[in-house]
Amino acid sequence: MRTRMAAFAIPHSVVDKPRFLRSLPILMAHSFTLRRRVMFCETDLAGIMHFANFFRWMEEAEHAFYRSLGLSVHPMAHGATSTDVGWPRVSAKCDYHAPLKFEEEVDVELQVLEVRSKSVRYRFHFRKLDAASTVAALGELAVVSVTADATTRKMKAVAIPEEFRSRIEPIPS
Repeated sequence: MRTRMAAFAIPHSVVDKPRFLRSLPILMAHSFTLRRRVMFCETDLAGIMHFANFFRWMEEAEHAFYRSLGLSVHPMAHGATSTDVGWPRVSAKCDYHAPLKFEEEVDVELQVLEVRSKSVRYRFHFRKLDAASTVAALGELAVVSVTADATTRKMKAVAIPEEFRSRIEPIPS
């Protein structure tokens, strides 16, 4: 797994501790690569990965990206006592260009395309590890930062928490 950043990233909790690190800048990440192997349970009878699994892999890459930055999309993972902020998908798409087959290894590259006040948009490149780095699929996700009313559970878009906003940026053009 690789996280590409402007230079390097240091989780805020680390910066708060060692004195010599306090003056170092926190630079933001804009892309991340997760290597996966197509498992038998992800394929159809022909041994080709089922289309729905591309969406699972996009979500897995997103979660791994945030873990690489010391974050989680589940707030209770870091000691919070409530699940005040959620990240529902408001748009998801995937265009397929070449089949992925059982046992093939693939790099799933997440790129942060856009960061708005309440939403983030990602692009995903699914590249085979063949000589041509064949693009098997291109996907996109748009996620929104929300809170839910405690009584009605109705969701409302809210500003992206600063701990996320301060660590991600759109990929340079």
